[in-house]
Amino acid sequence: MRTSLILLSARLLDPVTGELLPQTALAAADGRITALGDAPDIRPLADPSTTVIDLKGAVVTPGLVDGHIHPVTGAELTHGLDLSGCEDVEQVRAALAREVRDLTPGAWLHGWGLDPNVFAGAPVEIAPFDAVLDGVPALLLLFDAHSMLASRRALELAGVEGPRTFDQATAEVVCDADGRPTGLLLEDAACALVERVAPQPTRDERRDRLAAVLRAMAATGLTGGHAMDANGDSLAFYAELDAAGDLPLRLRVAPWCQPGTDADGLRALIAQQGAGGRLWRTDGVKIFMDGTIDNGTAWLEHPDCHGESRHAFWPDPEEYTRVVGALHRAGVPIATHAIGDAAVRHVLDAVEKAQAEDSRPVRHRIEHIETVPDDTLRRFADLGVIASMQPTHCCDFTRADHTDNWSRRLGEERAARAWRCRDLHDSGAVVVLGSDWPIAPYPPSAVMAGARHRRPSRDLTRPPHGPHQALTALEALQGMTVNAAYAAGEEHEAGRLAVGHRADLTVFAENPLTTAATELPDLPVLLTVLDGDPTHRDPRL
Repeated sequence: MRTSLILLSARLLDPVTGELLPQTALAAADGRITALGDAPDIRPLADPSTTVIDLKGAVVTPGLVDGHIHPVTGAELTHGLDLSGCEDVEQVRAALAREVRDLTPGAWLHGWGLDPNVFAGAPVEIAPFDAVLDGVPALLLLFDAHSMLASRRALELAGVEGPRTFDQATAEVVCDADGRPTGLLLEDAACALVERVAPQPTRDERRDRLAAVLRAMAATGLTGGHAMDANGDSLAFYAELDAAGDLPLRLRVAPWCQPGTDADGLRALIAQQGAGGRLWRTDGVKIFMDGTIDNGTAWLEHPDCHGESRHAFWPDPEEYTRVVGALHRAGVPIATHAIGDAAVRHVLDAVEKAQAEDSRPVRHRIEHIETVPDDTLRRFADLGVIASMQPTHCCDFTRADHTDNWSRRLGEERAARAWRCRDLHDSGAVVVLGSDWPIAPYPPSAVMAGARHRRPSRDLTRPPHGPHQALTALEALQGMTVNAAYAAGEEHEAGRLAVGHRADLTVFAENPLTTAATELPDLPVLLTVLDGDPTHRDPRL
């Protein structure tokens, strides 16, 4: 067995204890850690083909894994005009005006990352931008990727003149009192009405964008991700990059199961499980139980301040329960998007019913969990349901004083239950952390930092939202290492620095556990290793 990689002068960090291991060197072969020791023990394992790197005291952790990410969709959505830095309507209008000046006649304008807070409580609609977008077909994706604004010209080209009916219960072409579209499209089915008439990139362009995004992710220290979709060409792209040796992340992919999926569709999802390649595989199914609080499509036990967020994504929630039962009996883990308290409760009820009918151990999970009452907390641990959280959503899209759109919609009582990472952890739940990119930035250091400080990333001097819900530095690291491995059923081979475990490694200039939370996003990542091969190497090494 040829040793492919040796790391010397390393500080090896155990994410279980938070302590440094006594060894200072590591060897890898065939994608696995084959030896831990000191330089005199490890150096002789090298041959002329071995990559030997002196880390000069840098800190090695198991490879960081994003617990909820959309690589292909994100690569497609994050092209065009980045609106995520705009804080009010005037800034958005100015950014659009600059973009329009450079457009060729008839070209579409694509924007992304639009925060509904820029409307300062006014309706989210295209009207404030009508003058600057006069005659311009434009699609402006809101930050949650569950809604977008379409310009008047875009609606005209798509033939969208009034309300529509969709299988997705929360999808909507939002219209005014006279039945005219306001430009706001809610959920995928409504957005697709306009998206499908916009020019589309070529397949090669889409694959190249994906490859570039994945390389950039590796440079931030990511070695893996739980990809929460398999739409379009996703699986084909992963297979092509993997076969060419150009896949720099290990991906666990969960295809969607949408309302209306029949028995044949379920059988196809079950048969698809385990398919993949060397560095990716299909494992699990992603289901939506609701939309988002910010656009009024979450499922709440009591409506929001606008009387919205009253319905499940599935027109018949009991059909979701039956689907969960069928997948559970087949041993397929389910990852359910559930943001509102009613959605979370229904998912837990469905899992409990499935377990009562079939006792096989399947690690189901709930994604997002933005607001939940006390009586649901303990049920996660009791049912073995994993809590998949994205703390930077709380940091960047809400405010400590609850003046943001999310908090205003929910009211004080529910806004005080925002992203209960601490309470879920303390109740015994396994908490996995992720970014939900492209909804929020993917660098894992920022995700872990947000779980600790809960402050707006753009201005860390602002007060934290719910500081009592913060995780410790070690708990945050565990959320992207040992807990991510557990969620994937891979704790026997991933998430730790141990002989026989995967040689997926992230190397920091200093110890991330002793680096202040507000400084962690700037901590240099010197080396990223996937399957024993460097995917990113800082020139300093």
